[in-house]
Amino acid sequence: MLISGYEDDPLVAGEDLLSRPGFWAAYLMWMGETDDEDGEPDTGWFGADEADLDEAYEKLVDQERWPVFRIPFGGGHSVVVVNRNFPDDQGTEYFVSHPDWGRRHGHLATLDGHQAGPGLSWQELSHIANTTCDPNSPGVHDPYARLLLLLPALGDEDLPGDAEEAVSAALVRAAGTPVAEAARVAARLLLDHPLWEPARWEIPGPSPLSGGEPSFDGILQCDGSMSPRCGLRLARGITVAQSERLARALGTWPAR
Repeated sequence: MLISGYEDDPLVAGEDLLSRPGFWAAYLMWMGETDDEDGEPDTGWFGADEADLDEAYEKLVDQERWPVFRIPFGGGHSVVVVNRNFPDDQGTEYFVSHPDWGRRHGHLATLDGHQAGPGLSWQELSHIANTTCDPNSPGVHDPYARLLLLLPALGDEDLPGDAEEAVSAALVRAAGTPVAEAARVAARLLLDHPLWEPARWEIPGPSPLSGGEPSFDGILQCDGSMSPRCGLRLARGITVAQSERLARALGTWPAR
């Protein structure tokens, strides 16, 4: 099972699609759309042409085979990217999951006409992308590809100075972006998300109404009004111990 809750849907492991010439154009090019005069995104940004793009896009939105991308990270957790290809309701879902959570998972973001996001801070995205996992675990292990797969869920108003450099390197190494174009393309992908505004992320303090309830510490929340993580715990329903392990895996809580 790739993720609980989709047992009746035609999910398939999609990691092999990453090697197709037009995959990254199909997956990321929409993020470069802007309302200014910088020009339209181009398949050449990703070392592809229109035919490559069309072929890869058809695979991404295949109604009979919904590709899923798994990104394993610390403590047995995974980010699972589900291409939800209903005929009249196509979209992309981002979840965090763990085998011990049963049917529960944490909703990070949704890309569709009823979008929900942002789903990740830069701190979390960078930490997950660069986490070294068991090479035998299923999913994507290349840190550059992991970063680019997570990028559409990003929304952070406090990006560090090296964020553009990190995305630029990932574009060159994983997506085939020409070196001379990489910095400009990275800036476009990071500048203005087409679906939501960047958010402020912080670890919430204790609630004055919590009383004797257990404390779920160490996981960021954001102020983005459309985000599943706006004022809400990630992966509600898991235990305090499971939440603490998730916080450490996300890099937002000190490791023991």
